[in-house]
Amino acid sequence: DTEDWRNDALADLGWSQPTLIQEKAIPLALEGKDLLARARTGSGKTAAYAIPLIQRILTSKQTVREQAIRALVLVPTKELGQQVQSMIRQLTAYCSRDVRVADISGKADISAQKPILMEKPDIVVSTPSRVQAHINGQTLQLQSSLEMLVIDEADLLFSFGFEADLKSLLCHLPKIYQAFLMSATLNDDVQALKELVLHNPVMLKLQGSQLPGSSQLQQYSVRCEEEDKFLLIYTLLKLGLVQGKSLLFVRDVDRCYRLKLFLEQFSIPACVLNSELPIHSRCHIITQFNQGFYNYIIATDEQGLENPARCSQKTQEKGKKKKNSRKKGKDKEYGVSRGIDFHNVCNVINFDFPASVESYIHRVGRTARADNPGSALSFISHTELPMLMEVENALTGDRTHDSVLKPYGFKMEEIEGFRYRCRDAMRSVTKQAVKEARLKEIKQELLNSEKLKTYFEDNPRDLQLLRHDKDLHPAVIKPHLKNVPDYLIPTALKSLVNPLKRRKKKKNKAGGVMLSSFKVRSVIYSFVT
Repeated sequence: DTEDWRNDALADLGWSQPTLIQEKAIPLALEGKDLLARARTGSGKTAAYAIPLIQRILTSKQTVREQAIRALVLVPTKELGQQVQSMIRQLTAYCSRDVRVADISGKADISAQKPILMEKPDIVVSTPSRVQAHINGQTLQLQSSLEMLVIDEADLLFSFGFEADLKSLLCHLPKIYQAFLMSATLNDDVQALKELVLHNPVMLKLQGSQLPGSSQLQQYSVRCEEEDKFLLIYTLLKLGLVQGKSLLFVRDVDRCYRLKLFLEQFSIPACVLNSELPIHSRCHIITQFNQGFYNYIIATDEQGLENPARCSQKTQEKGKKKKNSRKKGKDKEYGVSRGIDFHNVCNVINFDFPASVESYIHRVGRTARADNPGSALSFISHTELPMLMEVENALTGDRTHDSVLKPYGFKMEEIEGFRYRCRDAMRSVTKQAVKEARLKEIKQELLNSEKLKTYFEDNPRDLQLLRHDKDLHPAVIKPHLKNVPDYLIPTALKSLVNPLKRRKKKKNKAGGVMLSSFKVRSVIYSFVT
């Protein structure tokens, strides 16, 4: 039965009710309509197009038994490609013999993927550049068999440099096919794609706001300059004022490692996710984070840095040589703030404020997904105030009297006793230490990714022992910084923060626990103005 697969798979996933995008899009897609759908990140867009894809393939195979590539899903990043493949495999758990899916976005060697494509999987997931490479190499032919095209995260494709690949690819598709454009925003690039790809589409604009409301997502901002940023993040994490899985966003890769090395001084484990690491390592980091192996990921949405209009002239001049020198080593098909499904993220902390409104939305969209609550806290220096105003204006719209990012009036003088410790730690985090840490991690990840790849394929359980939040410290860690003396803990928190008790609690599974609103309302009453 072509419908039993759906009921059984959805039951296994624990989905009892469709999300709004699924409720609206799936019936239209099953009718054969082209769709242009805008819905915020985390709203269930992948299943909204995957279910009609699977259903149409099963229906088609009742009359035509010949194996062929019937659906193509284009994604902007390799991480998203793997995520989409995983979701489709879960949905086809009860019809996997009839519907096969292959992700060809992540492997480096084109020739290694030829056998996969020779088997003609029903659904191919890939980035536009990889599809075009296979078409040029005559290992992929879509002209005669393709029935459905999906472009996921459509608004990112042009910004990731896929415009030429995409336009060239469209020339190799049949004249008639059903197409879906799925996007969080409907910008000019998406409108251009609409004209190229869709035929008389149905447009679904399902959310006026691109972020959840204040009842689900609580957003805060705090004014603090460079040194105070490190002091504040130390206080929040070391005293347990932020609990649960957290994403810490910074402006560039150097800052990722600077913050990681700083936190290591206090025995606060975190892992860095950046484009210089191999794709297998990046996906493994995300998987282990989702499984609760560690609580903190430090990341950067590097695509936002490619727009020089958003950066100050000083930053451009300072970083020009560095960017050019590192450009070759970075993976262009990489993205963290957008598209990747981090599970049960309680908090997003903008250690450095994003360079655009879109970047803010995409970063904060990593939390408060589906019906889960979440919190976002942004550290704002004086140079970042203009961008804060832009974000406020974009999110408030006509409600000029109502601020979306509530002030997090942290009294820094209350934690002045921690400042000497932070300065001591920061002195150890030199430019040379950051450079050595980056080189060390890249070497480690390349070793794990290449030399141990076959071993881990044969021994998947051993892969769980590979951790990405291990210390990189080229600098000497000072033992006295690990613990927090009772006399340094502010009076208002002494009844709430007991390091010994916290360590015991950590032994229990607290991955999904969040102190509501960073304990703003009921806990840190003396810290909040």
